[in-house]
Amino acid sequence: MTTVTDAPPPPAPEAKPVPEADAAPRKTRRRGRLVPYWLLLPGILWLVVFFALPLVYQASTSVQTGSLEEGFKVTWHFATYWDALSDYWPQFLRSVMYAGAATILCLLLGYPLAYLIAFRAGRWRNLILVLVIAPFFTSFLIRTLAWKTILADGGPVVGALNSLHVLDVTSWLGVTDGDRVLATPLAVICGLTYNFLPFMILPLYTSLERIDGRLHEAAGDLYAKPSTTFRKVTFPLSMPGVVSGTLLTFIPAAGDYVNADLLGSTDTRMVGNVIQTQFLRILDYPTAAALSFILMAAILFMVTFYIRKSGTEDLV
Repeated sequence: MTTVTDAPPPPAPEAKPVPEADAAPRKTRRRGRLVPYWLLLPGILWLVVFFALPLVYQASTSVQTGSLEEGFKVTWHFATYWDALSDYWPQFLRSVMYAGAATILCLLLGYPLAYLIAFRAGRWRNLILVLVIAPFFTSFLIRTLAWKTILADGGPVVGALNSLHVLDVTSWLGVTDGDRVLATPLAVICGLTYNFLPFMILPLYTSLERIDGRLHEAAGDLYAKPSTTFRKVTFPLSMPGVVSGTLLTFIPAAGDYVNADLLGSTDTRMVGNVIQTQFLRILDYPTAAALSFILMAAILFMVTFYIRKSGTEDLV
């Protein structure tokens, strides 16, 4: 038989001091982990100072009451939101309609051009890309004023549309007024389409350029028609560019006020024009701030719904 005795546990080994040669790399690695955060710090500070703080200030302004002479005070007057929405809902609806129409036109015009640049341009690719971004070399205001000259009454564009009886159709649709194009919804939509078309073309081109050409060859080897290849291969793979382009076009177009101000009339005013008037002319800061937050919330809701329904989260 074996007798088991309670023996004291062995003493724990003494901790050996870390050599200075091993401590130095550890400190270097610890500092290396902090480098990305230090690089992010300027951008975070920029967003806080120029985005978050103004947003908080506008939120507090939207629940204030008073006047410019007496001063505005925070009274948590949330009824301003309901009053702003009930008074200016036609401008909200008009902004969404104009921005949606301009976005669709940009997609219809931009996709063929982006496809041409990505797959057919060859040595002319860089030149076409420069021509796409050439409007950015001038002011947004100058570009819009140029359209005021192009669509002037009695000009060649209006004359050509009249001779082709296009204005008869657009008048029946309610986007033009007789033989006039200026001061109509069509003029505002044309201005929005022109000014934001590059924001559609560039993401589409980037997305199309990433497509492996061997996929098209494989589709051809399987006797797929060009239309089938585009529908089954090209367009699904370019969806990130489509989503990015539509977002970059719709969001600024919905809040734009320059095109409606210069190319439209009082009947084509968008919500951006109302916000500008409330801030700079009527000096009703709470209503203007409430309109801004309603517009932001509406766009955020539509964008979230659109991204979920688009079936892609890979944005260019």
